[in-house]
Amino acid sequence: MSEKANNHGVRFPIARAALAEFIFASILFFAVLIFAAYRPGVLLNTLAILLGCVWVGLAVFFRDPARQPPDDAALVISAADGLVVEIVRLNEPVFMEGPALKIGVFMNLNDVHVNRTPFEGRVAFKRHIPGKFLQAFRPEAAVENEHFYTGLETAHGRMLVKQIAGIMARRIVCTVEEGQQLKTGERFGMIKFGSRVDVYMPPQFEPQVENGDRVKAGTTPIARVPERED
Repeated sequence: MSEKANNHGVRFPIARAALAEFIFASILFFAVLIFAAYRPGVLLNTLAILLGCVWVGLAVFFRDPARQPPDDAALVISAADGLVVEIVRLNEPVFMEGPALKIGVFMNLNDVHVNRTPFEGRVAFKRHIPGKFLQAFRPEAAVENEHFYTGLETAHGRMLVKQIAGIMARRIVCTVEEGQQLKTGERFGMIKFGSRVDVYMPPQFEPQVENGDRVKAGTTPIARVPERED
């Protein structure tokens, strides 16, 4: 599936979920810049420079580059850009209701914040959980912080994506609806200003990454469906 098809024929360099903030910052910046050009002064020039830095920062934070997932239906793809911080098999009681393989990715301010579907499936579950805003790399943050669950029914069983807010990430966006069919690598939301995304999958899936690896949403394989599933 091409990026063009995934986005209904329209491509934006900025994430759609952040367009309102970016447009507001752009209007404010260029208005001050124009005013400073006609009425130069230390105050206006300084303000224009500061707003220009904010505008560039927002463009970096909210960028939405095109991504093309590998042509292998057995691969689970990273849902977020960032650093692999956890690979563990555990019990997932919320949606999978049983054993699962969990792979967690920490997003920093320099990473793309758009999140992508790790595996083709139908959205069968959504739930927002209010909570704290601890630093996302802390172990307790995965439980105590505000987070958003998106559960998928796939050809190989249930999978769950958990978007976790952090100390700076105060807004989680999920743009898909229950019943919606998603392709691997398709955008489904974002966490503004970074944080963490955990992907839960059937426990027999085979990890393709290690702790400390850098991954990219929509392109980096993080796990594989075993050739013979138990």
